[in-house]
This record gives sequence, structure tokens and C-alpha cells, in this order.
Amino acid sequence: MSEAKVTTDHATIKTWAEQRGGVPAEVSGTAGKNDTGILRLDFEPKDSDLHQISWEQFFGKFDKKKLAFIYQDKTDDGTMSRFHKFVDRASTHH
Repeated sequence: MSEAKVTTDHATIKTWAEQRGGVPAEVSGTAGKNDTGILRLDFEPKDSDLHQISWEQFFGKFDKKKLAFIYQDKTDDGTMSRFHKFVDRASTHH
């Protein structure tokens, strides 16, 4: 199985997403009055349940919620992978 990596580096996350055509997004209907909603990365075809946000909004929420980004560069057969998820940073320490 291809190894998953973990990062909190904004540039790494942004580059990984953009190489795959991903944009920062939030789940529609989950945002508070002054708060970004549940974070996602949206890829083609666009998900109608997601609302595109700026990278600034995305990383503001990412850091505020102390999230980490788990991702995979390539699948087992060597093709580009879109596998990723957001987890609590504390859960990534062994």
C-alpha cells in the first residue's frame, strides 16, 4: 500500500491540492456567522454540497481547529492519488 504522509504545512497542502485540480471548500450549511464550515478540498466534477472558499479562510480554520492533513502522493499502481483527510493534530502523534 502506498504510504500516507502527514503535514500541517500550508504550502505543501496547497501545492498537493492544486496539482490535482483541487480548490479549498467548506461543506454548505456548516458555516457559523463568523466561522468557516467543515473543510474539504473540492475536485472535478465539483460537489454541489461544497462551497468554494479562499485559501486564507481555509487555513484560518485549519489552524484554529488544530488540524493535520493526511495525504497520499501516488496510488499503489503509481498514478496520482487524491486520497486525503483532515484529522486532529493530536491524533497524529504516536
